Amino acid sequence: MKRNTNIADIKDKVEKLKGQNISLKINKGRNKIVALTAIIDQVYPSMFIINPTSQVSLDRKSYSYSDVLCGDVKFVEE
Repeated sequence: MKRNTNIADIKDKVEKLKGQNISLKINKGRNKIVALTAIIDQVYPSMFIINPTSQVSLDRKSYSYSDVLCGDVKFVEE
């Protein structure tokens, strides 16, 4: 069963993870899912910026909190 979350919960989670190494799964569309480790570099009111630490085809990139809410960006619990 999926847990109900909202944008405020996601903002709090991202703020707590700022500066830490985290594992992410990012849906790039057309069945392309990238798994990577990254650091949350900057946190803003409407978006956050990640800086990948693993060797992937992504550079520094920004995502909105709604990307996390709809499932395009997932934080992988280890």
